[in-house]
Amino acid sequence: MDETKSVTTTSPLNKTQAQARADQVLAFRAEQQLLAEQGVLSLSDDQVAKVRDYHHGLLQQLQQELNIDLTDQARHLSLGMQIVSFLGATALAASLFFLFFQYWGYFSTPNQVVLLIAAPLLTLALAVWLRRFDASGYYAKLAALVSFTAWVLNIIMLGSIFNITPSANAFAVFALYGFVLAYLLHVRLLLVAAILCSLLFIGAQFGSWMGSYWVNAGEHPEHFLLASAMFFLVPMLLKQPRFDGFVTIYQTLSAVVFFIAVLVLANWGSASYLPWSTGLIESAYQVVGFAGSALLVLYGMRIHASKLMLTGNVFFALFLYTKFFDWWWDWLPKYVFFLLIGLTAILALTMFNRFRATQQSKAGQHG
Repeated sequence: MDETKSVTTTSPLNKTQAQARADQVLAFRAEQQLLAEQGVLSLSDDQVAKVRDYHHGLLQQLQQELNIDLTDQARHLSLGMQIVSFLGATALAASLFFLFFQYWGYFSTPNQVVLLIAAPLLTLALAVWLRRFDASGYYAKLAALVSFTAWVLNIIMLGSIFNITPSANAFAVFALYGFVLAYLLHVRLLLVAAILCSLLFIGAQFGSWMGSYWVNAGEHPEHFLLASAMFFLVPMLLKQPRFDGFVTIYQTLSAVVFFIAVLVLANWGSASYLPWSTGLIESAYQVVGFAGSALLVLYGMRIHASKLMLTGNVFFALFLYTKFFDWWWDWLPKYVFFLLIGLTAILALTMFNRFRATQQSKAGQHG
């Protein structure tokens, strides 16, 4: 057992890495049993016992420290618990929202301020307390989501009480608290909320600097290009091995926002600030979309990030199909148009299949 501790504690794992290690152990056990039954691998009873004891201690430690799943049933239950915790947090947040508005008029202004300040602080304290006793983290994350909702209500209602002019700065305050909760309690959903609030704040600020009212920031998608690129680079500059899934969220969410903005500009160039003709603007952003999505696929392949590869593939297809629509929809028969779309998909499938075979061949040679 001491040997197991020295192996696992010298190289700390996050939950994803621990789950992958556990799956590796379980797969090894199944393969070892199959090879032994076929007479390919023969180990002495002492060797089998040592390996079994080592793996048992390792799996128990990973399960206790990181609450990993050791069976398919446990994995399915974990997914169900995630869904239920999200629905529960949503319901509790809605309950808190309607509770405030139902009885708000019965409280004096000082009491209203005290309630608004106390709600996020008390729920934050509850989340931190639950984190200490709940190994799964589901209850703590649920409390954290309620705390974030209370914080948003806090800012909105205080602004209403004291007649503060609405501004984009509220999104910065939302984002700050979201980041604090996300990193304090490892809540990926709150990281998503914090990044989106940050993008809205930065986009609104860009809109203000360009002379438009901050509420109308969405009318010019270019406001979000630089901000999304900045958030995509965050994991490259700040390594986050302790925070499971955060790197994927930063880069995938940023890429989605970036390419949505580019896709809009590639089809409605009039929304751009560039002093060019609409046709030239659309063509330029189409090139950016094609090149950027292809580079994202290559980058995802390089770092073995399947979600980035999927995002790049989806947007490359969207840019390609919208271009096909511009070229052929008005003058081709509809059956020919969709035939060309289908043939293009088959061509892409063939190319991906050949590339996959090449990669597998290289992996086999290295193996």
